Amino acid sequence: MKKTFLPAIALATVICLFSTAIHAQPDRWQQRIKYQINVNMDVTTNRFSGTEKIDYWNNSPDTLNRIFFHLYWNAFQPNSSMDVRSRELGKTVLREPSRMSDGLDWDARVKDRISKLTPEQIGFQNVASVKIAGVAQELKVHETILEVVLAKPLLPKAKLQMDVQFEAQVPLQIRRSGRDNAEGIRYSMSQWYPKVVEYDYQGWNANPYIAREFYGVWGDFDVNITIDKNYFVTAGGDLVNANEIGRGYEAAGVKIPAPSGNTITWKWQAYNVHDFMWAADPNYKMITRTTANGPLIRVVYKAVDSLDNRWQRVADSTALAYPIIAKTFGPYPYKTYTFVQGGDGGMEYPMATLLKNASIGTAIHEWMHSWYQMMMGSNEALYPWMDEGFTDYASSRVMAEMRGRSGFSAEGSYRSYFNLAKSGLEEPASTHADHFNTNFAYSAAAYSKGAVFIAQLGYIVGDKVRDQILLDYYYQWRFKHPNPNDFIRVAEKRSGMELDWYKEYWINSTKTIDYAVGDINVENGKTTLSVKRIGKMPMPVDVLVTYKDGSQEMHVIPLDLMYGTKPAENEVPRTVHTPWRWTHPEYKFSISKTIPEIKSIEIDPSMRLADLNRNNNKLVIPD
Repeated sequence: MKKTFLPAIALATVICLFSTAIHAQPDRWQQRIKYQINVNMDVTTNRFSGTEKIDYWNNSPDTLNRIFFHLYWNAFQPNSSMDVRSRELGKTVLREPSRMSDGLDWDARVKDRISKLTPEQIGFQNVASVKIAGVAQELKVHETILEVVLAKPLLPKAKLQMDVQFEAQVPLQIRRSGRDNAEGIRYSMSQWYPKVVEYDYQGWNANPYIAREFYGVWGDFDVNITIDKNYFVTAGGDLVNANEIGRGYEAAGVKIPAPSGNTITWKWQAYNVHDFMWAADPNYKMITRTTANGPLIRVVYKAVDSLDNRWQRVADSTALAYPIIAKTFGPYPYKTYTFVQGGDGGMEYPMATLLKNASIGTAIHEWMHSWYQMMMGSNEALYPWMDEGFTDYASSRVMAEMRGRSGFSAEGSYRSYFNLAKSGLEEPASTHADHFNTNFAYSAAAYSKGAVFIAQLGYIVGDKVRDQILLDYYYQWRFKHPNPNDFIRVAEKRSGMELDWYKEYWINSTKTIDYAVGDINVENGKTTLSVKRIGKMPMPVDVLVTYKDGSQEMHVIPLDLMYGTKPAENEVPRTVHTPWRWTHPEYKFSISKTIPEIKSIEIDPSMRLADLNRNNNKLVIPD
């Protein structure tokens, strides 16, 4: 294909991003990839043919005898693994219907819809050939996974180039990608190309597509999309031939030439990303917003006059949100971000997201995925809570600050986690995303328990230290596929504490927190209070004693496993006591005044401790 080039500023940005990723990764290798993709879309048959020229760098110490590809759309066929899995989960009756179900445990967007697709409605991705140096490689199709058996092994620190020919049919919109969604968007094109599976220090991550999350190789995309000239195309990337296309992408004052035929080729680039999404509709409309020291925001939606104001508010609100996001979680490193109407709800991709409707909360949530998945690139199948949980925490916090809300922004996540913990359906958050027994348990663990993980970390180390940890994590691990231990080590280095116990209990188990105010006694002339650990998860404990004269004392009891304690967070006088040994179910400490002077005793007045039973957290002594 003809080589296209970025403007000098954009190219410098790309080089900076790439060099940053490589330079800051001395101790962990990662693969690298470059795609050159050409597709021709037939809007009458909803099919397209395509070619990929793929450069693949094996930066691992291993010799590779095969390479795997994702063929996601093969899931949208009757009796596929996704179809059967959804129908099986739908047999479970939930006591409390979730926002994504009707009382049964299937995803309400999927249900049994795949089983009812006709041949014209199904999706498929058929790879005709994969050639290396002109030699066709052996192909084995495993439904949504293509195995390419290499005729010649790929040695460590070596590179190969693959030429791929494929064809695909866009499925009826059911989950994430597809055509003709409920809002009438013609094409939501995610998971649309044969995508090389990530190979990392744990080997190939060839997860069949069942319904969950994604993991990809960092790389560069040059994508040419040829489609009917009446269609407006948008994508998670930058349009190279904007001055030929127009539609609002062109530079000011440029006159757009009339198309010479029935189709137009849109030429896109996206660098240092791990996926590429696009969408197309004849009636798309675009509005833009600039941000202070940040990206150009594009909002692309189906032109309906009654909805224009709602999408205008999405554009305005996301522009207002960016300074909050940047100061709290780090700056966005790409020059554009696009909110696209399409898909089935909200689905994030690099430099863009699909939104079903003009929900500001959903837009902020999906954009925050640019920090906790698109820049971090964690293995979502193994650690969905590192993406969804961190994103849920961040978006709730940004929305609260943007709207001037006081109070605890993560309160909703705590309520959802408490429902999970009391449901009898909880599984460890470390469970593989595809293998939870229920959709309910997956959703609450990944989103809510993951969000509580971050909010509660502020209780352990202090909110200000936690915020420094989040920025450290951003600068140290973006573009590097961090795992849970990587985050914990950042937190330990910043806080000066040992925190592996927190991950082991909160993520790798379903043990719960429950502390209770115990007895009040006089021992050796001093007033002594006791606190009891009823739950199986040990934690540091803050106890606020309020006296009848209005004075207060904060008694901080560190956990022995921490080897440290958080700094003071307010002006209330505090006493840091001897650490509580995790093996001991009860702890006693002395206070400064007598029993008749006590008004109340409360464990964790900040409400950040995810205590399952708060009824025993506070004792009020009657006058």
